[in-house]
Amino acid sequence: MNTNSNVYTIIYASVMVVIVAFLLAFVSSSLKDVQYKNIELDTKKQILSALNLKEVQNAEADYKKHVKEDMLVQPDGTLAKNEGSFQTSYKSELANNRLHVFVCDVDGATKYVIPVYGAGLWGPIWGYVALNDDKDTVYGVYFSHQGETPGLGAEISTTKFQNQFTDKKVMGDGNIALGVAKFGKVTDAAHQVDGISGGTITSNGVNA
Repeated sequence: MNTNSNVYTIIYASVMVVIVAFLLAFVSSSLKDVQYKNIELDTKKQILSALNLKEVQNAEADYKKHVKEDMLVQPDGTLAKNEGSFQTSYKSELANNRLHVFVCDVDGATKYVIPVYGAGLWGPIWGYVALNDDKDTVYGVYFSHQGETPGLGAEISTTKFQNQFTDKKVMGDGNIALGVAKFGKVTDAAHQVDGISGGTITSNGVNA
């Protein structure tokens, strides 16, 4: 075959595309379990971070040590053990009214970690809120995002922002009072934290 002909070029390009596509599919399939395991470990690190366990060396071991049960809220408000598999995203779980509560132990004290999910300026935001055993006082939080603006909305993932929530109360006068106020406009220090200057939409997403 004439290697300078258009037919040869088309055949050669087609064969290379098929080979490359096959190799990519094979590698992706081969690494699927490893990729999922890494996502699972990252999710466990996020849950541990809400428990103020930031410097985790072995996420799997620390998760087993501190997280005792993955529970689901029942219609009557009680908790029942989650018999399903560990989830790495709670958006669909929340949408299907599968409300998870992780029952944890930190230095002998019971903590409850609740996944939360919302919308930021450029994409989803998510996090975990850890409560003390009174189920009202915030022990710690963790928030992250998919693509918020660096220096603005992305500040929700910083310890400076997250540390504001510690010791805040969730309930006030029988209603959920914990929230994010406009930057510099906190009127209820027991329940509110400062939002991010210039990141109003992301702050509102965290608040929601």
